[in-house]
Amino acid sequence: MRLTRYTDYALRTLIYVGLREPRQSSIAEIAAAYGISESHLTKVVHQLGRLGLVQTIRGRGGGLRLAKAPAEIVVGAVVRQTEDDLALVDCFAGIGCAITAPCRLRRVLGEALAAFLAVLDRTTLADLLGGGEGDEIARLLGVSPPNPEVVRMPVPD
Repeated sequence: MRLTRYTDYALRTLIYVGLREPRQSSIAEIAAAYGISESHLTKVVHQLGRLGLVQTIRGRGGGLRLAKAPAEIVVGAVVRQTEDDLALVDCFAGIGCAITAPCRLRRVLGEALAAFLAVLDRTTLADLLGGGEGDEIARLLGVSPPNPEVVRMPVPD
């Protein structure tokens, strides 16, 4: 199983933005931190906004931040919403094969995909940000810890 670069960027964006909470992040900051294309990341952020996972704020001082608490963002749901196709083999996509009916490989791969998604379904963004690993990721990305005295203000719709 290999996730697309699009899904990878979506997950990494959520991690970066989650580490910066309650401060806003910019696409340029995220792209620079990961060494990825701003134009591709813009498309990813647009979809994350449409999915209700990030809030985008336009204009001077704009940026993006999480639209939900990290504990409410389930990694499995993000993967399903950003992957075009989870068909591991052609027969999953309805493309015929000479051995489709009796094929055990299809069943085994189906079970493997279900197990993969089950692990992601019990993992939230909060799990990815927590503990010492979150601090280490923040250090590697150059994200300073948020000021605990800063209160997150609601963003108008």
